[in-house]
Amino acid sequence: MSGLIALTIWRVVPDVPAGAGGQRFDGIGAAGLAVGLVSLILGISKGSSWGWSSPLTLGLLVSAVIVLVLWGTWELRTSDPLIDLRTTARPRVLLTNIASIFVGFGMYASSLVFPQVLQLSTATGYGLGQSILAAGLWLAPAGLMMLVLSPVGGRMSDARGPKFTFLLGVVILAAGYGVALLAMSHAWGILLAGLVVNSGVAFAYGAMPAIIMSSVPHSETAAANGFNTLMRSLGTSIGSVIVGIVLAQMTIQLDGIAVPSEAGFHMVLAIGIGIA
Repeated sequence: MSGLIALTIWRVVPDVPAGAGGQRFDGIGAAGLAVGLVSLILGISKGSSWGWSSPLTLGLLVSAVIVLVLWGTWELRTSDPLIDLRTTARPRVLLTNIASIFVGFGMYASSLVFPQVLQLSTATGYGLGQSILAAGLWLAPAGLMMLVLSPVGGRMSDARGPKFTFLLGVVILAAGYGVALLAMSHAWGILLAGLVVNSGVAFAYGAMPAIIMSSVPHSETAAANGFNTLMRSLGTSIGSVIVGIVLAQMTIQLDGIAVPSEAGFHMVLAIGIGIA
């Protein structure tokens, strides 16, 4: 698939002449950002299993803070930064990046709840007892919905502006979690909720790059969008931790095994609405 995408880009996307020369690649900035983000995301994602007070978790989180502070200082002082932090501090860019964290959380929470509800045993009283294959088929249309709606979101952004498309997306995202709260007891309800959630994600994710690209110089679009993608990943990592903590604390016993309770799933869905 990656090879097919590369071939398509090579054949279809027109070549663009290089911009102004003289700039050097910020290797130190790239290494610092990689180390800082890997330490942060790994510490957040593994903290619940390693223990939040374990030396490894604390070491990773403290290291992330130190490295990212040093990285930011370097980026502000070097002549050719990997990411122009002064540009990312512009309100329109900064708020979009913060929103990306929340949207990433909102998208990922459904990915952790819907498959479990579909596959849990009917003996729980709320599980739907689906096989892995059946659960995947129930969720597949939601993924296709993002593909179908992406061009629709683009046309909407052209007509009304990306801010409108983004706000519509997060409203739809919240509505999707509301649908899940009301219809979680049926497989078709999970299907419908997934369609609505992913429709919102499609609009929101498509609008964020447009907002950023309209707010930064042309020479900064790649770096600014790359940074935005990192913020989305940070949101999914934080989301996995919070959802994991909620579901691990709110459990019932099924044949001597602790499984997430219906109240736990409802709590996560309510958090999804709030986050959106």
